[in-house]
Amino acid sequence: MTRKYNNSSYIPSKCWVGDGQKISYPTREEAEVAARVAEYDHHIKLEVYKCEYGDHWHLTSINFQKNKHKRS
Repeated sequence: MTRKYNNSSYIPSKCWVGDGQKISYPTREEAEVAARVAEYDHHIKLEVYKCEYGDHWHLTSINFQKNKHKRS
């Protein structure tokens, strides 16, 4: 039995945030799933936030998010 595999790689959408690009997710739910996968696979805790430059979502570390709220 021969199986055909798709060898193309997934290229996520990105947007410019500050000086670099960040992966963007079209919905909060997709971003939350990505955050849970990262937590399971890499043992890091991430949070989601709405991009201030577009209609999509990004991931961030909890420490950054806490510090962001303190500065407001």
